[in-house]
Amino acid sequence: MGKDVIVACDFDSKKETLDILSVFEGKRLPFVKIGMELFYSEGPDIVREIKKRGHRIFLDLKLHDIPNTVKKSMHVLSELDVDITNLHIAGGSEMMRSAITGLTKNDGTRPLLIGVTMLTSTDQKMMEEELLIKGKLKDTVRSYAKNAKECGLDGVVCSPQEADDVHEWCGKDFITVTPGIRFPEDSGNDDQKRVMSPAMAREQGSDYIVVGRPITKADDPLEAYVRCVREFLN
Repeated sequence: MGKDVIVACDFDSKKETLDILSVFEGKRLPFVKIGMELFYSEGPDIVREIKKRGHRIFLDLKLHDIPNTVKKSMHVLSELDVDITNLHIAGGSEMMRSAITGLTKNDGTRPLLIGVTMLTSTDQKMMEEELLIKGKLKDTVRSYAKNAKECGLDGVVCSPQEADDVHEWCGKDFITVTPGIRFPEDSGNDDQKRVMSPAMAREQGSDYIVVGRPITKADDPLEAYVRCVREFLN
């Protein structure tokens, strides 16, 4: 899988989601992220519907539970024919290995499995004072990423600021999926604290950028998407 822009459909209804995706009909169909909000609202049928329309799907549910529960949950998700899914690396090595077992089909195939290092809403202060993780945020991301690679995961979700470092630590084929993308003129970062523009994310080595509100809340979502693709891929 090559580099691409993933459009985050962070909505709570099928109608709103399909209304946004309809603007791409007859154009370049975007890679789509389905997160917890939409999945919990509409269930697995929304995944099937979007897949049927020809979109690749990143199912962003961030599983984090005991190993057996994650294994069984991944087995269920493996039947949805998504392209990427994920979990929290903080769940530990046994959980990650169990996830791969559950996600792998009888024919040996499976979607890409990536792990969340530190959410882009987490900064150094929060990591130390609330999560009680001492040391530098970058060192924690490095430890998590290396652990994920050792457990057989295909890549990580990380800040675009850390993408190049992850490739240095884990190799160029270890993919980086980076949310926290904003256009330079955007006035606010919402709940994101570690953000970057599409062009800067490209320079930092991101493999996939996840872009939500700058596209889906734009006056012209198609134009905003085309701009992201141009700045990130060209």
